[in-house]
Amino acid sequence: MNKGHGVDNQLGTTLRAWRDRLAPETVGLPADRARRSPGLRREELAELAGVSVDYLVRLEQGRAVRPSEQVVASLARALRLSQDEEDHLHRLAGFPPPRDQQVVYGIPPSMGRLLTLLDATPVAVFAADWQLVWWNTRWAALFGDPTRIGVEERNLVRLRFPVATDRGRLTSWPVIPVNAEAADRALVADLRRAAARFPDDPRVTELVAARVAGNPRFAAFWADGAVGRHAEDRKTIRHPDIGEVHVDCDVLTDGDTDLKVVAYTAVPGSEDEAKLAAAGIIATPGSRP
Repeated sequence: MNKGHGVDNQLGTTLRAWRDRLAPETVGLPADRARRSPGLRREELAELAGVSVDYLVRLEQGRAVRPSEQVVASLARALRLSQDEEDHLHRLAGFPPPRDQQVVYGIPPSMGRLLTLLDATPVAVFAADWQLVWWNTRWAALFGDPTRIGVEERNLVRLRFPVATDRGRLTSWPVIPVNAEAADRALVADLRRAAARFPDDPRVTELVAARVAGNPRFAAFWADGAVGRHAEDRKTIRHPDIGEVHVDCDVLTDGDTDLKVVAYTAVPGSEDEAKLAAAGIIATPGSRP
């Protein structure tokens, strides 16, 4: 059966739909009144993507079903696909999405704009492997300046499950979850999800392997096989200047990058809220605007 005439030709029909919707002027071509459809002609897309017209025809008709990863990336650029569409195109062609290969450590501009609106709240951003990648002044005032330790040590998994080779602590003073075992199990389950999404990332592989070999508590939790997202927690922070402060910790995960925005708040009108405000005025050099 020729897949080009059946419902199985998802790759070809999707490429055709995306080609038809792309206006010529979007890619710098003149609008031609003689066009039968408002989209690009096959020869135009083929030239933009650097493939032959014949090969593009075979792709759209389902007679070629396994383009190379390089061709898929070229078609995605030529078609001006969004990130979600590019991921979908890779999957249709039988490849993992590009962003599923390596952990994302860079913050998208839109997330950066959102973070500036949270300046009155202690906020940090962690990557999928719980590497600290951003924090604001209030977060540093509450937990201590992360710049006093090496970049690799700024990792929540390393903090909660240290091994002999670890050289520093992410926080300067004690942070005590209300239910430490539940919080740590949730952290390990979240890391397992990251390891499944980024199986080829050597940093994730090393992080897991070192803890399985060198931290029996982590190894026991990892052996449970639980998978999930770390979404919320309640903690007590023993701060040297403001004393004990009880905070709610909420984790908002970005679906595209798996970056985790972690915010700390207290009950409005409570003594803990007043302590958070006091911590916020403490001069702290470790801010990341």
